[in-house]
Amino acid sequence: MTDTALSTIAATLYAELPCNFISARDARVKAADGGELAAQIKALRKPSVAAWVVNLFAQERTAQLAEALRLAEELRKAQADLDAATLAKLGRERRTLTRRLAQNAVELATSRGERISASTLDAVERTISAAFFDPDAAAAVASGRLVRELDPSESVDLGAAVGGGTPEAPAPPAVPADEVSARRERRAAQRALRDAEQARERAEHTQMQAEKAHRDAAARMQSLEARVVELEAELAQTRTEAERARTAAAATAESEASAVGHLAEAERVESAAKDALDALIRAQSS
Repeated sequence: MTDTALSTIAATLYAELPCNFISARDARVKAADGGELAAQIKALRKPSVAAWVVNLFAQERTAQLAEALRLAEELRKAQADLDAATLAKLGRERRTLTRRLAQNAVELATSRGERISASTLDAVERTISAAFFDPDAAAAVASGRLVRELDPSESVDLGAAVGGGTPEAPAPPAVPADEVSARRERRAAQRALRDAEQARERAEHTQMQAEKAHRDAAARMQSLEARVVELEAELAQTRTEAERARTAAAATAESEASAVGHLAEAERVESAAKDALDALIRAQSS
């Protein structure tokens, strides 16, 4: 909890033009007439120009800033349920909103007679962006008591970033119960749709795999059937050639048997002729 008197005075001082801060703070110290409150006011540090721009916007455009921070809080809570495409889309929308809020804040500061440089505008945008990512940064921005600009990539030290005491988290604008219910139902329906889309994608993938497997099996079946036809033709041709060889073998067997008979007869005739010759020679010799 912050001290109400100190935080109220700090908020007023941090909305002053930067060039008037010191004199306005000293006047508040003098009005406090000593004591702890005076010392606390005296300890308030002068804000940077970028911090002052954000403070001015937070105090004079409270509703606009609070609505933006509430949407940022809802997005942080919903991130776990969102797909990459939706998150990318929301991220682009958030960056656009951040730039618009920063530009509006700078225009408000310019209307107070302050010249705002491009580097200050950039610091304002980074500070508002930090509030979209970090609840502590959101509390610091909503307090209207920033002492320095914030950075989305750094953690927030509320004691160093805010003057006049640690701020409480900004209270979100009241949302009608029926709107809350509608949002819940819408988120549930979106989740159901995403689940259904993912299930369809998985089914499509399974179907494509099954179709490919069927095509591959059909192609292999056709190839094997064609090979069967080729092998059957080769088998028929081989059987025909085997039958011809069998017939030829039978014919040659008969020829061989006849040749064997002729050879035996020739050997018999030859032996008889030899015996006759031997007998003739013996007769002539006696």
